[in-house]
Amino acid sequence: MTKKLVPEMRSFSRLVVDGIKQSAGRAMLRAVGFSDADFAKSQVGIASTWSNLTPCNMHIDELARLAAAGVEQAGAKPVTFNTITVSDGISMGTPGMRYSLVSREVIADSIETVVGAQGFDGVVAIGGCDKNMPGCLIALARLDRPAVFVYGGTIRPGVNKSDVISVFEAIGGYAKGTVTEQQLKYVERTAIPGPGSCAGMYTANTMASAIEALGMSLPNSSAQEAISADKRDDCTRAGAAVVNLLKLGLRPRQIMTRKAFENAITVSIALGGSTNAVLHLLAIASAAEVKLKLDDFTRIGKRVPVLADLRPSGRFSMSDLVAIGGIQPLMKTLLDAGLLHGECLTVTGTTLAKNLEDVAPYPEGQEIIRPLAQPIKKNSHLIIMYGNLAPEGAVAKITGKEGLSFKGKARVFDSEETALKGILSGKVRAGDVVVIRYEGPRGGPGMREMLSPTGAIMGRGLGSEVALITDGRFSGGSHGFVVGHISPEAALGGPIGLIKSGDEITIDAERREISVAVSIVELNRRRKAWKAPLPFAKRGALAKYSKSVSSASLGAVTDLE
Repeated sequence: MTKKLVPEMRSFSRLVVDGIKQSAGRAMLRAVGFSDADFAKSQVGIASTWSNLTPCNMHIDELARLAAAGVEQAGAKPVTFNTITVSDGISMGTPGMRYSLVSREVIADSIETVVGAQGFDGVVAIGGCDKNMPGCLIALARLDRPAVFVYGGTIRPGVNKSDVISVFEAIGGYAKGTVTEQQLKYVERTAIPGPGSCAGMYTANTMASAIEALGMSLPNSSAQEAISADKRDDCTRAGAAVVNLLKLGLRPRQIMTRKAFENAITVSIALGGSTNAVLHLLAIASAAEVKLKLDDFTRIGKRVPVLADLRPSGRFSMSDLVAIGGIQPLMKTLLDAGLLHGECLTVTGTTLAKNLEDVAPYPEGQEIIRPLAQPIKKNSHLIIMYGNLAPEGAVAKITGKEGLSFKGKARVFDSEETALKGILSGKVRAGDVVVIRYEGPRGGPGMREMLSPTGAIMGRGLGSEVALITDGRFSGGSHGFVVGHISPEAALGGPIGLIKSGDEITIDAERREISVAVSIVELNRRRKAWKAPLPFAKRGALAKYSKSVSSASLGAVTDLE
């Protein structure tokens, strides 16, 4: 017999289904499977990002059913609904990539809309591809109803440990002549073997790990293969966990505190994660009304080392990390070293420290996670830079393998397409600083990821000889001497829009400075001659986004007060 839940657990659903006046609503719900008993239960929305658009999400329909079963077994009523996804990997290097970051806002808005309209008491949100995860978390922070996030899981590596980044870099190798057409086709056919998100510590696995550290997913949810029994069990347990959160009255904003965001930043750094973590954590914090700034990444980064030897700059895949225990032993190491706030609450209903209490260390001899005393880099690879090129800030991903400084002549391109053409044709040469502009949140619009250009640079063998800067952003798969999120962006008259080819640019990771050797007088002269570009779109989603989006330095959010 189903136990009747206390009224407090139904604070939203009772407004939708209780009383004579809601008879019509109950009549409609009966048609979709509600029984008399169901109307007395808490309702939990299962927000699924399932679609056949991308490997990241193709299996999430099954995961959503398992989460719903977990909710039902725990005594509540699950209701599943879908939101969108788009594929970064498929749209990369095309005009369609403009919709990628836009999709984060659409996902957040749609989950908020459905949950708010239907009166769900709690939420399980399941995401796979890059923008699903921050989109889900933004919605959960806005709604502030008991909620658990479930990561769809990582893909298994392809043949010869290949992945989608292998394909992008093979394209550059083909342009250089070091990869044959037959070899390129083989990589294309074997790099992506089935369901799951991209295999390295790229944006999806970075954000999944950050969300686990934030306390919003169950322990080790971030470190499970998409097609594993562990992932299926994770979904069922998430359904039960959200019902427990309803009983406890524990809400996302009680979990997503300032200290919890510091934990998320710490783990992202230790794992060598994507620069997109900066953009997305700022946006999630904004939705949770937590004051988080670019400079917090610098402050925390001074004391947190990079410990994970993971792709794209390292040797191992997420599946390799899963095999040795995932991120929980790493978090235990960081906690014991005083680098995590153990008192933070999590969706288990207890603290981070309690969750990690019985976690065993990594097995002897593993090479994926370094000891604290022998880090890959003694401080953060996520470098926040300022200077006359980025008065509001920029984000660099510098592991130290690329060196810590770069000086070269600007090679300016006003779009990703023209830059890629210039790289593949040999126009870009050793010593250049490739400048890709008018790709910011507003000017792009949508702040496209520059994986195609960075992959081409690597493929042409210029990874250690060329730097790339942009007001766009980077895929978590990008590596090399790269600086993105340059703010203000070119479309708003930022200094990056005033650079000319041949200008000398200096990037200094130790001083956290990015500058162009042009006088203030000359920059002012150029600014007077500069004309704002016409908007890319006049109507529709891109136009609305362009009008409302904030600077990348604030997370590129669309609902600032």
